[in-house]
Amino acid sequence: MKSLRLILSKPRYFAPAWVFASLNIWFGTWAIYIPTVKERLEIDKASLGIAIFFLSLGVFTIFPLATRIINYLGVGRATWYGVVSSSFFAFFPLIAPNYLSLVIALFFFGASNGFTDISMNTLVTEIEKEDRQHFMSAAHGFFSLGGVLAGMGSFLILLIGNPAWHMLGVIVLVFGINLYFRNHYVQIKAAPVEKEGFSLKLFRPLLILGIVSFMVMGGEGAVVDWSGLYLQEIANAPEFLIGSGFLAFSVTMTLGRFMGDAISARIGSVKIVALGSAIAVLGYLAVLSTAIYAVIAGFGLIGLGFSVIIPELFRIGGKVKGVDSSQGIAFIAGAGYSGFLTAPPVLGYLAENFSLKTSFWVLLVCAALVLLATYTLHRKN
Repeated sequence: MKSLRLILSKPRYFAPAWVFASLNIWFGTWAIYIPTVKERLEIDKASLGIAIFFLSLGVFTIFPLATRIINYLGVGRATWYGVVSSSFFAFFPLIAPNYLSLVIALFFFGASNGFTDISMNTLVTEIEKEDRQHFMSAAHGFFSLGGVLAGMGSFLILLIGNPAWHMLGVIVLVFGINLYFRNHYVQIKAAPVEKEGFSLKLFRPLLILGIVSFMVMGGEGAVVDWSGLYLQEIANAPEFLIGSGFLAFSVTMTLGRFMGDAISARIGSVKIVALGSAIAVLGYLAVLSTAIYAVIAGFGLIGLGFSVIIPELFRIGGKVKGVDSSQGIAFIAGAGYSGFLTAPPVLGYLAENFSLKTSFWVLLVCAALVLLATYTLHRKN
């Protein structure tokens, strides 16, 4: 919890951590109104899925450009411009008058969020290198906390009664806090890196990190989308417990990220990735037992194990020799988002043609492969 105290006591660390929270508050507020937007525009599920795909397309479109923009502007200014653009584009999906405008609005919302994501992770990496402090994991904890705050905002739906006004209030409040703290990071620039020409030796560590990111975020996406159905169909859980798996996953994910920096500082980034993947393996074994409360505990263990992995991958990727920190982070983030988006439908195909339990066996194998990959990372460290 040292990193959490650091964030809460010093504006230099709170400022970037609040950007993490802000990103998920904007996105989470949009997410709770997805059914309302669907109903207002009178679109079916397939059309809604295509619209949301364009949000993801916006994220992927900006990734190849993000590194150049960040290096040109400086990571501090780039993060601030990301905050401004995300604040601006968060409003439009909720006021889109027709389907086409919704698709366009979601594309730009996704692009601005993707740029902010790369910028803020690069910013934390640079501050960690300058100050020799660990707070990347806790910053990701603030991202999870942002989702919790957005979810709590759903209680305001009946009170406000208007999605656009709700989002506007959120934007003004969240942006105002960012505006107040921006001077604590806006002048920060990435330390110059002695670049090397492309070589397989240079690229191999990033490739391993990208594969690990793909599998871990794929597992996260699978738990988010399939945990409730697994409890219902495989564990035969009563209706009031169907959402408990995702709740356990979310709570342990948040808590783990607040504790991760202290553990990382003590045992190192590669060892904490190994520890997290080992805990996730135990979680999957518990889930595959199909006993209701073991399944719920298993989802909690998966959340705890995964909580520390992605922040550590960003931390490692931002320090790969001969590679700009923004380049390393963009590559890892791109691979991770690919896993998050593609794993659920692939696992859905397996569930449809075999069984949902088969899908979770595949996820167990992926977690075991992550554990195996840490041996290679340890040799490359």
